[in-house]
Amino acid sequence: MSLRTFTLSLLLTLLAFGPLSAAIVVPVTPPTTEEATTANEAAALEAARAYRESLKNMSAKERRELKREQRRAVKEAIKSHRQDDIADNTLLLVLITILLPPLGMYLYQGEANNKFWISLVLWLLFYFPGLIYTLITILG
Repeated sequence: MSLRTFTLSLLLTLLAFGPLSAAIVVPVTPPTTEEATTANEAAALEAARAYRESLKNMSAKERRELKREQRRAVKEAIKSHRQDDIADNTLLLVLITILLPPLGMYLYQGEANNKFWISLVLWLLFYFPGLIYTLITILG
Protein backbone atom coordinates (compact mmCIF):
# COMPACT_ATOMS: atom_id res chain seq x y z
CA MET A 1 0.00 0.00 0.00
CA SER A 2 1.50 3.31 -1.01
CA LEU A 3 1.78 6.26 1.32
CA ARG A 4 -0.66 8.22 -0.82
CA THR A 5 -3.32 5.52 -0.62
CA PHE A 6 -2.76 5.06 3.10
CA THR A 7 -3.06 8.80 3.83
CA LEU A 8 -6.19 9.21 1.77
CA SER A 9 -7.83 6.15 3.32
CA LEU A 10 -6.92 7.38 6.81
CA LEU A 11 -8.46 10.79 6.18
CA LEU A 12 -11.59 9.27 4.65
CA THR A 13 -11.92 6.95 7.64
CA LEU A 14 -11.64 9.89 10.00
CA LEU A 15 -14.32 11.71 8.03
CA ALA A 16 -16.57 8.65 7.95
CA PHE A 17 -16.38 7.93 11.68
CA GLY A 18 -16.16 11.53 12.89
CA PRO A 19 -18.88 13.45 14.73
CA LEU A 20 -20.70 14.29 11.49
CA SER A 21 -21.08 10.66 10.46
CA ALA A 22 -24.27 10.29 12.52
CA ALA A 23 -25.92 13.03 10.45
CA ILE A 24 -25.11 11.35 7.13
CA VAL A 25 -27.88 9.17 5.76
CA VAL A 26 -27.05 6.73 3.00
CA PRO A 27 -30.01 5.54 0.93
CA VAL A 28 -30.23 1.79 0.54
CA THR A 29 -31.35 0.45 -2.80
CA PRO A 30 -33.28 -2.81 -2.87
CA PRO A 31 -31.34 -5.78 -4.20
CA THR A 32 -31.92 -6.87 -7.77
CA THR A 33 -34.18 -9.82 -8.42
CA GLU A 34 -32.70 -13.22 -9.07
CA GLU A 35 -34.13 -13.29 -12.59
CA ALA A 36 -32.23 -10.13 -13.55
CA THR A 37 -29.05 -11.48 -11.98
CA THR A 38 -29.26 -14.80 -13.78
CA ALA A 39 -30.08 -13.03 -17.06
CA ASN A 40 -27.00 -10.82 -16.63
CA GLU A 41 -24.86 -13.83 -15.79
CA ALA A 42 -26.16 -15.72 -18.81
CA ALA A 43 -25.44 -12.75 -21.08
CA ALA A 44 -21.92 -12.43 -19.64
CA LEU A 45 -21.26 -16.14 -20.15
CA GLU A 46 -22.53 -15.97 -23.72
CA ALA A 47 -20.30 -12.95 -24.44
CA ALA A 48 -17.29 -14.81 -22.99
CA ARG A 49 -18.02 -17.87 -25.15
CA ALA A 50 -18.33 -15.70 -28.26
CA TYR A 51 -15.04 -13.95 -27.42
CA ARG A 52 -13.25 -17.30 -26.99
CA GLU A 53 -14.63 -18.53 -30.30
CA SER A 54 -13.48 -15.37 -32.06
CA LEU A 55 -9.99 -15.84 -30.58
CA LYS A 56 -9.85 -19.39 -31.93
CA ASN A 57 -10.66 -18.15 -35.42
CA MET A 58 -7.94 -15.45 -35.38
CA SER A 59 -4.42 -15.86 -36.61
CA ALA A 60 -1.48 -15.35 -34.25
CA LYS A 61 -0.76 -11.94 -35.76
CA GLU A 62 -4.36 -10.81 -35.23
CA ARG A 63 -4.26 -12.03 -31.60
CA ARG A 64 -1.06 -10.08 -30.93
CA GLU A 65 -2.60 -6.94 -32.41
CA LEU A 66 -5.74 -7.42 -30.30
CA LYS A 67 -3.62 -7.78 -27.15
CA ARG A 68 -1.71 -4.60 -28.02
CA GLU A 69 -4.97 -2.70 -28.48
CA GLN A 70 -6.28 -4.03 -25.17
CA ARG A 71 -3.09 -3.01 -23.37
CA ARG A 72 -3.33 0.49 -24.86
CA ALA A 73 -6.95 0.75 -23.77
CA VAL A 74 -6.09 -0.35 -20.23
CA LYS A 75 -3.22 2.16 -20.01
CA GLU A 76 -5.45 4.97 -21.23
CA ALA A 77 -8.17 4.01 -18.74
CA ILE A 78 -5.66 3.99 -15.88
CA LYS A 79 -4.27 7.34 -16.98
CA SER A 80 -7.72 8.95 -17.16
CA HIS A 81 -8.67 7.41 -13.81
CA ARG A 82 -5.58 8.89 -12.18
CA GLN A 83 -6.34 12.31 -13.65
CA ASP A 84 -9.91 12.12 -12.37
CA ASP A 85 -8.62 10.95 -8.99
CA ILE A 86 -6.26 13.93 -8.75
CA ALA A 87 -9.01 16.34 -9.79
CA ASP A 88 -11.41 14.96 -7.18
CA ASN A 89 -8.87 15.10 -4.37
CA THR A 90 -7.45 18.56 -5.05
CA LEU A 91 -9.10 20.11 -2.00
CA LEU A 92 -7.83 17.33 0.26
CA LEU A 93 -4.37 17.66 -1.26
CA VAL A 94 -4.34 21.44 -0.67
CA LEU A 95 -5.30 20.93 2.98
CA ILE A 96 -2.49 18.39 3.45
CA THR A 97 -0.10 20.78 1.68
CA ILE A 98 -0.97 23.62 4.03
CA LEU A 99 -0.07 21.41 6.99
CA LEU A 100 3.02 19.77 5.49
CA PRO A 101 4.11 20.94 2.00
CA PRO A 102 6.58 18.11 1.22
CA LEU A 103 3.93 15.50 2.05
CA GLY A 104 1.49 17.22 -0.30
CA MET A 105 4.11 17.24 -3.05
CA TYR A 106 4.91 13.56 -2.47
CA LEU A 107 1.24 12.58 -2.63
CA TYR A 108 0.73 14.67 -5.76
CA GLN A 109 3.79 13.34 -7.60
CA GLY A 110 3.50 9.78 -6.31
CA GLU A 111 7.26 9.49 -5.82
CA ALA A 112 10.22 11.30 -4.27
CA ASN A 113 11.44 13.12 -7.38
CA ASN A 114 13.21 16.46 -7.86
CA LYS A 115 10.10 18.54 -7.16
CA PHE A 116 9.64 16.76 -3.83
CA TRP A 117 13.24 17.45 -2.80
CA ILE A 118 12.98 21.12 -3.82
CA SER A 119 9.80 21.42 -1.77
CA LEU A 120 11.49 19.75 1.21
CA VAL A 121 14.53 22.02 1.10
CA LEU A 122 12.39 25.16 0.74
CA TRP A 123 10.18 23.99 3.58
CA LEU A 124 13.19 23.30 5.82
CA LEU A 125 14.68 26.71 5.09
CA PHE A 126 11.42 28.62 5.54
CA TYR A 127 7.86 27.39 5.68
CA PHE A 128 6.24 29.78 3.20
CA PRO A 129 8.53 29.30 0.17
CA GLY A 130 7.97 25.54 0.38
CA LEU A 131 4.22 26.08 0.76
CA ILE A 132 4.04 28.49 -2.18
CA TYR A 133 6.16 26.27 -4.43
CA THR A 134 4.08 23.21 -3.63
CA LEU A 135 0.75 24.99 -4.10
CA ILE A 136 1.89 26.42 -7.44
CA THR A 137 2.93 22.93 -8.56
CA ILE A 138 -0.31 21.28 -7.42
CA LEU A 139 -2.73 23.95 -8.61
CA GLY A 140 -0.80 24.95 -11.74
